[in-house]
Amino acid sequence: MEIDDPVPQQVEDLRKKINCHNHRYHALDDPVISDSQFDELMARLRELEALRPELVTPDSPTQRVGAALAEGFAQVEHPLPMLSLANAFNYQELEAWRRRVSTLLEVDDFRMVCELKIDGLAVSLTYEDGRLVQGATRGDGYRGEDVTHNLRTVGSIPLSLLKPGPARLEARGEVFMSKEAFARLNEERAAKGEPLYANPRNTAAGSVRQLDPAMTASRNLEIYVYALGHTEGEGLPASHWDALEMLGEMGLRISRHNKICHTIAEVEGYYQEWLEGRHGLSFHADGVVVKVDSFLHQEQLGVVGREPRWAIAYKFPAEQAVTRLLNIGVNVGRTGSLNPFAVLEPVVVGGATVKMATLHNEDDIHRKDIRVGDWVTVERAGEVIPQVIGPVLARRTKEARVFEMPALCPVCGAEVVKLPDDAIHKCPNAACPAQFFELLKHFVSRGAMDIEGLGERWCRVLIAEGLVKDVADLYSITEERLLELERMGEKLAARILSNIEASKSRPLSRALFALGILHVGSEMAELLAQRFRSIDEVAKADEERLVGIPGIGPKIAASVVAYFGAEGNREVIRKLKDAGVDPREEGPPDGMDALPLEGKVFCITGALATMPRSQAAARIKALGGSTTSNVTRKTSYLVVGAEPGSKRDAALRLGTEIIDEEGLLSLLEGRS
Repeated sequence: MEIDDPVPQQVEDLRKKINCHNHRYHALDDPVISDSQFDELMARLRELEALRPELVTPDSPTQRVGAALAEGFAQVEHPLPMLSLANAFNYQELEAWRRRVSTLLEVDDFRMVCELKIDGLAVSLTYEDGRLVQGATRGDGYRGEDVTHNLRTVGSIPLSLLKPGPARLEARGEVFMSKEAFARLNEERAAKGEPLYANPRNTAAGSVRQLDPAMTASRNLEIYVYALGHTEGEGLPASHWDALEMLGEMGLRISRHNKICHTIAEVEGYYQEWLEGRHGLSFHADGVVVKVDSFLHQEQLGVVGREPRWAIAYKFPAEQAVTRLLNIGVNVGRTGSLNPFAVLEPVVVGGATVKMATLHNEDDIHRKDIRVGDWVTVERAGEVIPQVIGPVLARRTKEARVFEMPALCPVCGAEVVKLPDDAIHKCPNAACPAQFFELLKHFVSRGAMDIEGLGERWCRVLIAEGLVKDVADLYSITEERLLELERMGEKLAARILSNIEASKSRPLSRALFALGILHVGSEMAELLAQRFRSIDEVAKADEERLVGIPGIGPKIAASVVAYFGAEGNREVIRKLKDAGVDPREEGPPDGMDALPLEGKVFCITGALATMPRSQAAARIKALGGSTTSNVTRKTSYLVVGAEPGSKRDAALRLGTEIIDEEGLLSLLEGRS
């Protein structure tokens, strides 16, 4: 005769009760039992799990604090980028954003959702079959750090959802430390004689990135979920507001301050309400986020750069403070520019301790009559670098002295030059160590050649050890030389060399941007790549030909010609080509006067059989077309490959012409 085992059911019932009470406490602020009663439930669950270890599951409430990680954090690729937001600093800029959205949608009546912009750390939470399987930081928007162990310790993050949902669900939110928790933490540190933390935002971010989850747990972090991310399954909501309600019903903590607005006047009213009321919040907020509610509208609006067109951050006014300007320092940038900066008597501005601030250039310093020794007004808007607004003239003393830019480069000692029509002083020495360090950091960065593993520290080491004297030297580094470096292991050396090799295949636009040509940013590099097939062709172009390209003015043209006219730069290009770095882009056939795809906008979805999507995009741009990540009313063609996503449905709704890969090849090869 079999005897029913009651323990598994008891464990399951206890977990459900605890999860329910956790939700009421953290998400609803409406507990129905005392802390001691809650502790009794947890104690009983721990007791049963100790008796029956085989019943312990990763999503059990007892498993919030896990074992410490042995090494750093693994990387996580975000299925959908975690984008940044454009800013509006006044009502006119907000109104202009609303007009742009209305024009692009061709409708004047659409709902918006307003949310408080919490000053914290953006994270991604992934649930599979209702269980938390991954937590990650935003990182650079495309790749973040796997901090699952640490996020499991945050009480307001459910380890399992309260009700069934999509098979795979990603929620995005802001982890923060309340004002009260931050004050309490600093009081404890002061009592121990430890240095105080500067602000809750940085403290929260540092707490999430602790290698010891128990340390994270001790910081009393909280979260508000603000968006639905990459989600797979049926019955998905049609709007942002509906998505928030769904996430809330599943047990995720949603801010009760969110509001639906129908007009820009209602948005302004919400903003003004919290401009006055923000100081009464339990957390720091630095503005209001305004989002277009409809997911269909969001899809139509798409993204420009790294910013969605369908959302904007309406920032609260910058906060200011007055402190003494102790000195004006000068650093040297990667293009040789000498950049003055303020050395300040430490002061708290907007919740952060500020010791240094921006001063722009010598002309600006003299125009504002800022002198060393002055009392000055310092402004900080959100996470923007602090800047000196101007002196407090009433507090000026006779000891205040006028600043003068040094005649010699503070790094290499070369004589500083300043062109008559330029506000910037420059070090002309291309071999200046400060310039090369900044250039090397830029060259290996993600937006340029993307040589992962070579961060700021290793760039300094490579230069100090004499392994690289110009960027082309990266491609002659050997494993043997890397392993001679202190704290360089075999795995890291292999990864660096592999990434250096992979960088040889970067497109022409990335290579041009990586070279650090003055006035040539990523967009200008892409424009040059669209019009020329190789670095050699860019190098041969004169100013007249460059100025003839829409978007390139005399200043940029002169800078490009000057760069490729310098013998040292030409030698670096030769060394890069010898090492196998010779990116080329397909251009229009020889003899073709017009670009056949001029003005055509393409969106590609699904996998292509004959080439990677990045190569297809490059070929489209070489023939004058452009590409976009979303289907809008301005999209000319949707190119459909294998396993297309929801973009096909959007194209059908908007009447966009849909072509397959063969159709794209016909356009690229001039067969249609």
